[in-house]
Amino acid sequence: MLSQSRRDAKEHPAHRVPRAIVTRQAARRSKHGASRASEAITIVLADDQQLVRGGIRCLIELEKDIKVVGEVADGFKVVRLVERLKPRVLIVALAMPGLNGLEITRQVRQQSPTTAVIMLTMYPGEQYVVQALRNGAFGYVMKQAKPAELIRAIRKTAAGSRYLSEPLSRRPMSTWLHRVKSATTDVDETLTRREREVLQLVSEGFSNAHIASYLRISRRTAEAHRASVMRKLQFRNIAHLIRHVLARGIPVPLT
Repeated sequence: MLSQSRRDAKEHPAHRVPRAIVTRQAARRSKHGASRASEAITIVLADDQQLVRGGIRCLIELEKDIKVVGEVADGFKVVRLVERLKPRVLIVALAMPGLNGLEITRQVRQQSPTTAVIMLTMYPGEQYVVQALRNGAFGYVMKQAKPAELIRAIRKTAAGSRYLSEPLSRRPMSTWLHRVKSATTDVDETLTRREREVLQLVSEGFSNAHIASYLRISRRTAEAHRASVMRKLQFRNIAHLIRHVLARGIPVPLT
């Protein structure tokens, strides 16, 4: 004997959803799901060493759902490239010419907040990890890590999760985030973005004329930014500025 609900369904066919509508809805859901599943994770690589970029690209090309859409060797060009290409993930070296990875991370998170940043580095120091997370990095991967770790980091950060490679991951992420919150304010945060750029270029030995050409500003403007850095950080001369950079352990590229 049919149940009451089944009898009602037979007696009231208008209550049923037409099969054609159900089929179309299922097809739309299937198509939407397939398009999302087939959407590649787009990557921009930023490292001043071509061999490193080439190795990472070869590694990524083995993955069907990850695609490198851009490469850059100059730190100052990274932010503009990310703004233009809007990748899901930026993999950036800590030591970059023109603009270091920490400052790149800060600017990318401000200008392209949908891009997750992975710091790829040989520096395991706690101060770098804390500053990278503070500036908005989602991942911190050692260059000594196994290739599978970088792929895992890409997938995790693309999905909105944080990732630290070994040996950093031996500490819970909550511990690292607590260190970020309890860290004292970085003195360089009193500088403007342009002043931080000038600070690094001066530390790399750029003259005012070279800074002006590199940043596409006038020499007088470059001199003004340099003087502002010296005043805000209370440096009496360039030697003090260099000592400040070295004391903070800001890495410079080896090339």
